[in-house]
Amino acid sequence: MKVAITGKGGVGKTTVAASLAHCWRDMGYRVIAVDADPDANLAGTLGYRGPDITPLSGLKELIEERVGGGQGWGGFLKMNPRVDDIPDRFGIDVDGIRILVMGTIDRGRKGCACPENVLLREVLNHLILSQHERVIVDMEAGIEHLGRGTAEGVDAMLVVVEPGWASLQTAKRTASLATDLGIKRIDAIGNKVTGDDALAFIRSHLGAISLLGALPFDAGVEEDARSGRIGVDRAFYREMARIADALKEPEHRDTSKNLV
Repeated sequence: MKVAITGKGGVGKTTVAASLAHCWRDMGYRVIAVDADPDANLAGTLGYRGPDITPLSGLKELIEERVGGGQGWGGFLKMNPRVDDIPDRFGIDVDGIRILVMGTIDRGRKGCACPENVLLREVLNHLILSQHERVIVDMEAGIEHLGRGTAEGVDAMLVVVEPGWASLQTAKRTASLATDLGIKRIDAIGNKVTGDDALAFIRSHLGAISLLGALPFDAGVEEDARSGRIGVDRAFYREMARIADALKEPEHRDTSKNLV
């Protein structure tokens, strides 16, 4: 399964992505965590404390070799470049989770048509998985990135929301664009839920989006994330484990009614 995680800035999508990676790893899956957010923080949230990771979009010689384009983009682009060796060559392993950092796209160079984005898109599409593998893609915050097609090829999109009007409006716009991209499964995960009233507010403003789970507010979760730790004894992690298990099934029921 290949899952993209998105949401409005500040809702905690990177914390959710890192926790899901840990849950799936603990279930025995081989996990690849892809940081597709230009403000890349997924590796650090997973506990990486080494030197800065060079993003794939910054590997200019590799991009020229595989995609072409030439100086000033005057040359031809190879739209289906070889990318099968890239995860092993340029990914890093952190506590049993393979991390790839995609990097940013120069929006002034026509988005999807630029060589960097061709490479990034093909890397994501290449990650065809066996039964015991999972890919998590931590997407850019907001909805603008969906128009560039970098979410194509995922099996499900998880939109992280919080009990606030703005994040829920973003979720509905995200779901609409994701549907246009052909993503068939779009679920929401409530985060920072403080009680039954907050959960009811989220559910009442999601529209047709199903709620896969509700994560309780816990200031310690963010402290753990800054330190690269996952508090497995927290209610947050227990609910993430339930969500990870529910994602194994193609269909699910909303079982979040009594979580908070």
